[in-house]
Amino acid sequence: MIILSVDYGDMRTGVAVCDKMGILASPVGVVKGDYAPKVAKEINQIATDKKAELIVVGLPKNMDGSEGDRAEKCREFAKLIEEISGIKTVMCDERLTTVSAHRALSAVDVRGQKRKDVVDAVSAVMILEDYLRKM
Repeated sequence: MIILSVDYGDMRTGVAVCDKMGILASPVGVVKGDYAPKVAKEINQIATDKKAELIVVGLPKNMDGSEGDRAEKCREFAKLIEEISGIKTVMCDERLTTVSAHRALSAVDVRGQKRKDVVDAVSAVMILEDYLRKM
């Protein structure tokens, strides 16, 4: 099953996809923008192009497991994607994925603007890898 993952952000939204076997998660890129309906439409187009059968949206929980305002925004965004695309959308805990993405990029010496351009896509890969491990 081809699964698309989304790391929803205020200005940049990372997107990743896995192969049909659910083995390899790869970054697709970053959708820039802060208007949720426009971003959701762009993600729908990516999902269509990649033939995604499921969309996983990162759920930013607090370290104690509680959910704040950001989690609610992500839930609303996931619902919007599902309405626009008609593809089932599920949530996946994304605690520390951005921190891990920054560490991974530091390890390969990606810095500055280049890091900003890819960190959200790397976070989306990590969300997808976590989801695939739990399947």
